[in-house]
Amino acid sequence: MEDVLEAAVEGFGWEGATSSESGRGVGLACGREKGGFVASVAEVAVDPASGDVAVVRAVTAFECGAIVNPMHLRNQVEGAVVQGMGGALFERIRFEDGRILSNRFSRYRVPRTMDLPKLKIVLLDRPDLPPSGAGETPIVAIAPAIGNAIFAATGVRLRSMPMVPDGLKAGG
Repeated sequence: MEDVLEAAVEGFGWEGATSSESGRGVGLACGREKGGFVASVAEVAVDPASGDVAVVRAVTAFECGAIVNPMHLRNQVEGAVVQGMGGALFERIRFEDGRILSNRFSRYRVPRTMDLPKLKIVLLDRPDLPPSGAGETPIVAIAPAIGNAIFAATGVRLRSMPMVPDGLKAGG
């Protein structure tokens, strides 16, 4: 875990990462699952007028033992980070009067190209260990990193997902 934490903060440039700029925040989170270790750092910008939250940049470091196919693994991690951003910020099933309003894909918000931050993936190859799964682990750190960044930017601690499907409202 220490290795992925160090790789994530180094890849992000953590030194001086705390922003004095109003409405900006940086957050860090880590986790492990199925033999893999992941750490993510996210920087967000919160628009004070609208409450919109944008992930400006993110770094995810991942270690899952020996890397067999680096390009495939990088793509897997990038996809997991984007999917994790969707759950953190947008994806929800909407109801009204007992009916599902998001009953088709056009009404279910997922991350779009314009939502994607500058994304950096750092892979830690451990040829001394057998490869472990890379399918689930990379998703676990991005949402809490975004939540911590929102807290750093606003002082508001959000505890359910999606955190800001309609923008950040006063008091969360």
